[in-house]
Amino acid sequence: MADLDYKDLLKKVHSMTSTKSVDDDRFKLPKVDIFYEGNTTVLKNFDKIISVLNREGNHLLKFFLSSVGTAGEVSKGRIIFQGKIPARMIQDKLNEYVDTYVTCSECNRPDTHLVKKGRTILLRCDACGAFRSIGSMKKRTTKTVENLLKEGNTYELTIKDIGKRGDGVAFFDKYVVYIPGAIKGSTVKVKIQKISGTVAFGQIAQ
Repeated sequence: MADLDYKDLLKKVHSMTSTKSVDDDRFKLPKVDIFYEGNTTVLKNFDKIISVLNREGNHLLKFFLSSVGTAGEVSKGRIIFQGKIPARMIQDKLNEYVDTYVTCSECNRPDTHLVKKGRTILLRCDACGAFRSIGSMKKRTTKTVENLLKEGNTYELTIKDIGKRGDGVAFFDKYVVYIPGAIKGSTVKVKIQKISGTVAFGQIAQ
């Protein structure tokens, strides 16, 4: 009889553990679904992403456009970006958005919402009650990104594509770099002349 009670108790423990595991893993960030149409980049599953994140579409759209450094709009549940943007860059930006605007820094859960107090935006966690300022998180992220590429420095880059104006297109971490006169498939030394957001412009170093 005692053995039976023990087995019943063990089943209950396994059942409770299994339920908790499913609950903890319920937040699954979708991977960006990207395709290219002419000189535009289309994020197909934008509607699904904002549904999972429980955030307003316009908020995520503005974040994407400012961090990628291009224009774009929402159409039929998709974002259409101007220019060819690597899927890896858009995924990295989505991960950055989740870290900044969704995930609680105390318990790492996504059960949060944004609260505006004056000019300050706070992230409040409904799971553990923690608050944190969005502003301080954004400053740390921006500083890290800006330190990756510097104007005036020279980098060795491989030309992956040709832009609509005939410029070579290379990628350096989260940056898209445009280089006039570069040939697709070549590896060249490029001096960075200007950086705007995550878009950079350079010239082949002599």
